[in-house]
Amino acid sequence: MKKSTAGISKLSIIVVAIVALGAIGAIYYMTMPQGDLPASITAGGASFPYPIMTKWISEYNKLHPSIQITYQSVGSGAGLNGLFAKTFAFAGSDAPLTDSQMAEQPGVITIPESGGGIVIAYNVTGITAGLNLTADIIANIFQGNITKWNDPAITAINPGKVLPNADIVTVHRQDSSGTTFGFTDYLTRASSAWKLGTGKTVNWPTGLGANGNSGVASVIQNTPNSVGYLEFFYAHNNSIPYANVKNKDGYFITPSLTSISLALKAAAPVIANDIRASVANMPGKDVYPISVFTYIMVYKNMSYMDQATAQGVARFLWWVVHDGQNYSESLLYPKLPSEVVTIAENALKQLQYNGKPLL
Repeated sequence: MKKSTAGISKLSIIVVAIVALGAIGAIYYMTMPQGDLPASITAGGASFPYPIMTKWISEYNKLHPSIQITYQSVGSGAGLNGLFAKTFAFAGSDAPLTDSQMAEQPGVITIPESGGGIVIAYNVTGITAGLNLTADIIANIFQGNITKWNDPAITAINPGKVLPNADIVTVHRQDSSGTTFGFTDYLTRASSAWKLGTGKTVNWPTGLGANGNSGVASVIQNTPNSVGYLEFFYAHNNSIPYANVKNKDGYFITPSLTSISLALKAAAPVIANDIRASVANMPGKDVYPISVFTYIMVYKNMSYMDQATAQGVARFLWWVVHDGQNYSESLLYPKLPSEVVTIAENALKQLQYNGKPLL
């Protein structure tokens, strides 16, 4: 009888141990950090946010080592093509979807993830800083109507500067580019002289072409008396001078983290009403006029990929518009205004897998 009781006691201990281990496992599962299921995510698109995107990926991977993310800086157009072909899990684009793209690719949602300024960078003999330009002058330079740096229109707004009697060499993007879209959208809205329209590609009548913001920066650096349009980080980081641009209120504004942030703050109510609305040439005394939001495009229904990848994308993008913003300003990208974070949250909450929300 004693032996039988001992056996029962041992059995009870084993059962209790199994239950305890099961409880511990359940607790671990429930408290496991989000995103810990291994996933390999491939994305790509705009070169405009590439520096901050690289930083985000690096910092997120430190928190979630099992999530491997690569982002290819191939331009907005190629990025969207990769998304539409479903070779990219998400795409970066500085230009919203067109009506035809929305019709052809239903279910793509747009998430504002950052913003920045497009600067007019130059390499002009004898001018190392402080060049003033207006929208009309910029338009006429890039259309080939103003061809000399000492043109009367430029010298009139740059008193005290000795501008060279040198041919202007324009530099533009030759790939399908959201930066080109932002630049031409600004000129369309700010200058009656601009005749080439708005788009990711433009039929430039003159100048040198290059791929990506880094390509344009390199050509400007190596071409005397050149001028081109660049995302702020690329000009600043490569020590390329950039112009003060006359804004809607009539002030010549130097691009800076502050003046670009003010522009995005002014634009927040605009995209709250329509995510695809132009935010170029916003009013405000201290607003830098060529400022833009940049976006991530992703399919609402992510069931075409494996669930771990879909969950990894959703959680990474949620982190980007929240904690990730703390890394933005060190790379000269303004933090998203709080109103825009709300827009991003509402978009991300639409992501689903097999009909169930991912967030």
